[in-house]
Amino acid sequence: MPLMNSPHLHNPTWLDSQYNNRALVPEHTQHFAAWATASEQTRRSKTAMVDVQYGHGAGETLDIFPAARVPGRPLAPVVVFIHGGYWRSLDKSDHSFLAPAFVKQGACVVMPNYALCPAVTIPDITLQMVRALAWVHRHIAVHGGDPERITVIGHSAGGHLAAMLLACQWSVVGGDLPDALVKNALSISGLYDLEPLRHTPFLRDSLRLTPAQVNKASPARLPAPAPLGGRGKLCTVAGALESSEFLRQNQLIQEAWGVEAVPVCEALPGLNHFSVLEALVQPRHRLHRMALELLA
Repeated sequence: MPLMNSPHLHNPTWLDSQYNNRALVPEHTQHFAAWATASEQTRRSKTAMVDVQYGHGAGETLDIFPAARVPGRPLAPVVVFIHGGYWRSLDKSDHSFLAPAFVKQGACVVMPNYALCPAVTIPDITLQMVRALAWVHRHIAVHGGDPERITVIGHSAGGHLAAMLLACQWSVVGGDLPDALVKNALSISGLYDLEPLRHTPFLRDSLRLTPAQVNKASPARLPAPAPLGGRGKLCTVAGALESSEFLRQNQLIQEAWGVEAVPVCEALPGLNHFSVLEALVQPRHRLHRMALELLA
């Protein structure tokens, strides 16, 4: 289906005003500082396994926060969380604070890293995440996780990558991988059509997107995931206080893939681009409950 284009696609000033989230949320440094303090505390846990290699390329490591093992209890559902940062900044270690809330609910949490633009391209990063998920499916049982119950959650650029992984043809990647390797995905403030970013001044030089890459790596330009072998759904949310472009992107993937593939598309009241991620681990928040429903 044709994409709903941004109304000011070639207006550089407008694009910067829509996509520069740090400028839109002046208190973003306070969010980052709180994340860093809580993440450092989480990484000191005796059970955390950090910087496990899933490949041999730059950035190809992941952290594992295993669920508590109970004799006789089945393997734990797996949450793979992919961080954001416009594919050019931030790190898995900045987001360790998210793990305890899911470990407490009996899940095994995995957080992969990836190389950053401009050293690599967005399609390169997407393939790194494919390798990370293949590693998780093949090895997570050793750490108490169930390879048949993998849910991917991503924020911002990570939300884009979560959608790409749901659409991946896993049996082509490896003959031992099931089509439904990713059971469900939750994209928080995700980006589904990369064309506006190709024209956004503060991103243009680092992302170096080409028209071919936009077509190859925009979920909204790809076919909807086929419901094969129990393949799950995509839930997409954004903060209601985010820019009109992020809200448009949030709706775009449901319009492109349809309500069967994307049954949930919501703007969550009172949340901006950074506080929406924090809502993910607030026990009474709808976003946290939504994530737990996917795990169940």
